[in-house]
This record gives sequence, structure tokens and C-alpha cells, in this order.
Amino acid sequence: MAGSEIRVDLLDLNHALEELSGVNAIQASVVELRYFGGLEVAEVASVLEVSKRTVERQWHAARAWLGHRLRGDC
Repeated sequence: MAGSEIRVDLLDLNHALEELSGVNAIQASVVELRYFGGLEVAEVASVLEVSKRTVERQWHAARAWLGHRLRGDC
């Protein structure tokens, strides 16, 4: 296992994504499209009809939020 890799229970991730969806739907959509859909930033931007920079910001923020949530920091 890589040093920075974090093991995540998929049920915990699903619950966290549901919670994130209630807080910020676009962030949840970005995570779903990137993580589960395997789409690149430009592809997500096209699907969501937003800029690539918006996707990058939302992806970064969502990953931080999910990281805190999954570690139990919040």
C-alpha cells in the first residue's frame, strides 16, 4: 500500500457522499463523475456545463470535506 493511500469502506463513502450532496450537490456530482465515472476534469466540466477551473476547485474542496468526514474530524 502506498504511503498516502487511505482505505475507505464503500458504505462509509456512500453515506458521506449522500451527506455531501445535501451540503453541496455540485461537489457530490464532481466526486461521482471523477471517482466512480473515471472522467477527467475536462469531461466533468462538459457534463456539468461549468469551467474546468470550477471542477478543479470543487474536486479539491470535496476531497477535503470527504477526508474530514471519513476520518471523523467533523
